[in-house]
Amino acid sequence: MPQSTARLWIKNPLGIFTGTDADAAGGIVIEGSRVSELVPAGGAPATPVDQVFDASRHVLIPGLINTHHHFYQTLTRAWTPVVSAELFPWLKGLYGVWAGLTPRDLELATTAALAELLLSGCTTAADHHYLFPNGLEDGIDVQVGAVRQLGMRATLTRGSMSLGENDGGLPPQSTVQEADVILADSERLVGAYHERGEGAFVQIGLAPCSPFSVTTGVMRDTAALAERLDVRLHTHLAETLDEEDFCREAFGLRTVDYLESVGWLSDRTWLAHGIHFDDAEIARLGAAGTSVSHCATSNMRLASGIARTLELEQAGAPVGLGVDGSASNDGSNMIQEVRQALYLQRLRYGAAAVTPERALGWATAGSAKALGRSDLGTLAPGMQADLAMFTLDELRFSGSHDPIAALLLCGAERADRVMVGGTWRVADGQIEGLDVAQLIAHHSEAARGLLSRHRA
Repeated sequence: MPQSTARLWIKNPLGIFTGTDADAAGGIVIEGSRVSELVPAGGAPATPVDQVFDASRHVLIPGLINTHHHFYQTLTRAWTPVVSAELFPWLKGLYGVWAGLTPRDLELATTAALAELLLSGCTTAADHHYLFPNGLEDGIDVQVGAVRQLGMRATLTRGSMSLGENDGGLPPQSTVQEADVILADSERLVGAYHERGEGAFVQIGLAPCSPFSVTTGVMRDTAALAERLDVRLHTHLAETLDEEDFCREAFGLRTVDYLESVGWLSDRTWLAHGIHFDDAEIARLGAAGTSVSHCATSNMRLASGIARTLELEQAGAPVGLGVDGSASNDGSNMIQEVRQALYLQRLRYGAAAVTPERALGWATAGSAKALGRSDLGTLAPGMQADLAMFTLDELRFSGSHDPIAALLLCGAERADRVMVGGTWRVADGQIEGLDVAQLIAHHSEAARGLLSRHRA
C-alpha cells in the first residue's frame, strides 16, 4: 500500500467535514504525519506538493474515535442465552464464558475488533479490558501487539475486578484479582507502553470495571496511581438503575457521590454510558470536566436508557461516542454508531437540535477530548493526519444530495480509505497486510472453542 509522500494534496473531495468552520472544499494537504494546510474552494496549495489524490468521489472526515469498547467480547456476539437480557443478567450469563479466555482468544478478538473499526473509518480506539483469569495475566501486552500490527492508535485501559460473588459483587471469583496485583500490573504497563505527547499511538489508562465489581479501596488507590503516573481514568457509571440501586445499598451514595468519594470526579476521568444522572449531578460532572462516552447502540440493545448528551455538553462535560463491547452492540462499526447516536438523541432532543454534524463532532473532537487528546479529532493545520474517506456510489446513496448528511442518513458502513498519522492503513476498502478471510476463520473457531469449554 502506498505511503504518504512529503506533501500530499487530497484534492476537491465530494464533501468534507473538518470539525472546524474553515473553508476546505478544495481539500487538505498532508505533510508527513500532520495536516499542513486546508485548501479553500477553487484554490490550490500555497506551496508545491509531491502527490495529488483526486478525492472527487470521496467524502472526507476526521478519523473516527471510539472511546469505549471491550474487544474480547467479539467472541460472544449474539449468544442465545443473553440475546434479550438486560445488563445485570446479561453480565451474570456471560462472566462464566469469558472466564475461559486464553491469550490466543484475546489476540484474535482484539484483531477482529480493530479490523472492523478500521474498516468503518475509526483511527483511534479505547478498549476497557478488565478480565484477567489464570493464564491471561498479560492480556494488555497481547493487545498492544495487535494494535501495533494494524497501525492504529489505541488507549488500552488496564481494567480490574476485585469484588467477586463471595463478597457481594457480580463477577465469579475466578475472574477477580487482589488489589496489590492490580496496582502493580497497572504501573508496569504504564512504564512499558504508555506514549506521551502529540502523535502517540499507544497509551495506557487505568480502569476498574464498575462500582459493582471492585472495592472502594481499589477505586481510591487507582485514582491516586493515575495522578502520580499522569494517565487517564475510566470506568462504567450510571449505565442502569440497577447500578444506582447497588451504589445506594452498598455505599449509601448515588453514583456521582460515590465517584467523588473515591477521588474520581475530575477532568482525568471519562465515564462509559453516563445515562442516569440528575440535573445537579450533570452540573457537578461539567464543573469537574469529567467526560462521558455515549454508547447509543449498546444502550438500546440492553434497554439501559438514553444519555443526556446535550445537557452534559452544556454543563462542560465533553461527550464522545463508543461502540461498547461487541456482545452488547453486537458490532464494532463506528460510522454506524454515529448514525445510531444521531437518531437516539433526536428522540430526546428533536431533529433540529441533533444534526449530522453534531453527531460526527461527538465521534471526532468530542471523543478526542474524552481521551485527553488535543492532537486528534479535527482536520486542521498541525493536527495529526488521521482521516477516513467514504464513497457514495452504492445504491443506498443514489439520489442523495448533501454528502455529509448522506453518510449517516443513508447508512454508510465501510470506508474506502483510512489514513493514520499520514500513512494509508486502508486503501480500496482493504486493510494492509491483513487476510480478513483467514481472520474470520480463526476468530470463529476461537468463539466456538470458548463456548465449548464453557459447556464442558
